[in-house]
Amino acid sequence: MIYVIGIGPRGIDEITPKALKALNDCDIISGYSRYIELIRSHFPGKIFMSYSMREELKRCNDALALSREHKNVALISSGDAGVYGMAGLMLEVASGSGEDVQIISGITAANSCASILGAPLMNDYVTISLSDLLTDWSIIERRLICACEGDFVICIYNPASNHRPDNFRRACKILIHHGKSESTIAGYVRNAGREGEFSRITTLGEIMNEDIDMLCTVIIGNSKTYVSNGKMITPRGYKL
Repeated sequence: MIYVIGIGPRGIDEITPKALKALNDCDIISGYSRYIELIRSHFPGKIFMSYSMREELKRCNDALALSREHKNVALISSGDAGVYGMAGLMLEVASGSGEDVQIISGITAANSCASILGAPLMNDYVTISLSDLLTDWSIIERRLICACEGDFVICIYNPASNHRPDNFRRACKILIHHGKSESTIAGYVRNAGREGEFSRITTLGEIMNEDIDMLCTVIIGNSKTYVSNGKMITPRGYKL
């Protein structure tokens, strides 16, 4: 059996009971080294398999091989395994193998960061990753434009990294060019739920100048999003 588990953005503090049971029931816990360290101390006696970034395919192939040896393997992702996580790839790798793969959901970075910033996701929103490692930038740009034209709240994953430091600023400029006002409310959270957590609410025009990196999740409001008592609010439309 292979469990593909979302452990939430902060590990054990935001893990669902179903995910916790699966981790307790498994023989081996496998995943990216940063995520392994979030939960290692809570599962003494388990076998851990840590991997570097960009070893996603190896993780899945190893998990499949261990399952064929009648081991119960937990393949973990941060947040939810089905949102930029390992669920899709594991299902693809295991297709036709006859091995049982169970996907166990988790709390997404979007949900966790939204709760820290206030209630910015109360109306329609999209999530867009700015990582162009697996998706061409031209496609990312088209998705940003469409989200802008639809006046969606936009939750941005993987905004910038050492290898692509300018992607977030490019994305903000695209949104402004296609109609989002520079005064649109925007916020970000770094290290949500972990040591060094930091959050800030600002505007689309100003957030381009912030130190945004891979540890951040950014939420850019729609035309109705506002700030009250230090919290982002995107109204659902109720008459007060």
